[in-house]
Amino acid sequence: MKKNYLLALLSALLLWLAWPPFSYTSPLLWVAFVPLLLALETVMRGDYRRKGGKVFLLGGLTGLVWNTASIYWVFNAMNAVMPVYAAAFVSLIPFGLAALLMALAFRLYYQLRKRYAIGWSLAGLVSFWMTYEYLHQSWDLSFPWMTLGNGFAGTHQLVQWYEFTGVYGGTVWIWASNILLFLIILSAKDGFGRAHRYKLLGALVLLIGIPSAWSLYRYSSYEEHQNPSDVVVVQPNINPYGKFTFITPEQQIDNLIRLSDSVAQPNTEFFIWPETAIARQGGFDEDRFYEHPAFFRIEQFLRQYKNGNVLSGIEGYRVYNDQRTPTAREYDGIYYDAFNSAVLIENSAKLQFYHKSKLVAGAEQFPFAGALGFLKPLFAGFGGTTGGYGSQDKPSVFYSQSGIGAAPVICYESIWGNYVAEYVREGAQFIAIITNDGWWGDTAGKDQHLAYAKLRAIETRRWVARSANTGISAFINQRGDVVQQTNWWVPTALKQDINLNEEITFYVSTGDYPAYAGLAGSAGFAFLILLALIRRKK
Repeated sequence: MKKNYLLALLSALLLWLAWPPFSYTSPLLWVAFVPLLLALETVMRGDYRRKGGKVFLLGGLTGLVWNTASIYWVFNAMNAVMPVYAAAFVSLIPFGLAALLMALAFRLYYQLRKRYAIGWSLAGLVSFWMTYEYLHQSWDLSFPWMTLGNGFAGTHQLVQWYEFTGVYGGTVWIWASNILLFLIILSAKDGFGRAHRYKLLGALVLLIGIPSAWSLYRYSSYEEHQNPSDVVVVQPNINPYGKFTFITPEQQIDNLIRLSDSVAQPNTEFFIWPETAIARQGGFDEDRFYEHPAFFRIEQFLRQYKNGNVLSGIEGYRVYNDQRTPTAREYDGIYYDAFNSAVLIENSAKLQFYHKSKLVAGAEQFPFAGALGFLKPLFAGFGGTTGGYGSQDKPSVFYSQSGIGAAPVICYESIWGNYVAEYVREGAQFIAIITNDGWWGDTAGKDQHLAYAKLRAIETRRWVARSANTGISAFINQRGDVVQQTNWWVPTALKQDINLNEEITFYVSTGDYPAYAGLAGSAGFAFLILLALIRRKK
């Protein structure tokens, strides 16, 4: 078994090297699973006891090492606000949960291999994997950071066709290439003729070559329709761990305005400020924010920009007479919802708010609150929320006075391709990502977060204007190129004429249909496994 475990570790190493922030190593994903598949095949054909358990362990080992090496920064972020032992415990959720689900997919693959042909079994493996990825972006513990298709963010020139499939198309592509190469090696070991291997090799070349060639052609020939808008993104560089210690809320707004003025022009239409840029202890009453001095200060700033709008993160709340929502908290006889929000401020008293919907488990929402309510004191002790932030059911688009539609995407939400696509279906002409990546420190987390935004640009063919508190702020064009970006931990602002787009891509109109096909396939293959178990019992 030692050799098999080494092969599993080799797969983990290849997956890690292929993953952002490494640049131009993404093609390793085409071969990364082959060592693991060979190790699993050795176990399934060998004279081992408890083969299913060994398959589970090999798959879980690959997943655990790959995940931990790629998202180690989760521990950094946790350790900054809690003791080492507590940070290690909480970090096990993103490190180990995905690995557990991956291992389960391989275990189900083994169940198919015991009864059915290898081709059907491998198709089942892909379906089970797709189901794991879709589950891991849909439930209360969602963390789709490691969805396989995201890996090509480091080589976005090869996946311009994500405008048709989204990242789930990339997952299928990666698995198909790995399976073909695995079958080529296996056929050579089993003594199949050269003609058989050449057919498989030809299929592999076409599978990799045709999408890559089309993508490179699309990348080189893609032209944006000229529909310019002048946009400014601001990176204020406020230490998130001392937001109300080192600088007052009033000074923070003055700093944002100063940086905005440093690059703005009279025709600037949008000033993008980062997540929770407008903040104070306790937050702002959203229904009365127009009465606050912070609003008047921003209005005064906008008077010199006739068509100017400030799109910013804000810490807000709303007060109710009763528990109107499941997340509403009671205080002194009244109820209120706290929000991680975005706001659009223009040259009028009109305000538009959006409440972050994709909340971070533990930090912004309590996962499975009904079933796991007994763990609330633990999360509260670690600085998380026990009541949960309020949210809204679906995205909403901010519209300027001139009619421009902007997608206010808050931090973590930019990882969901279909969620961002929903903004575009609602009329967004460009994507504004507001985030605060300072929690993670100078780690790979901030670089991965930026890289994934390139995929959102390709899927929707929309410019991305990214404002990050401590870095990295950037402008990304409709091909996924980072046109401008800031350095880490540097207060600055960037200005860019972006092209607005109203066309709808195939992916935006259809959503994550490859994942839906995977779910349907999983149901069918699960039925086959159940049928085999019933027959065995009889």
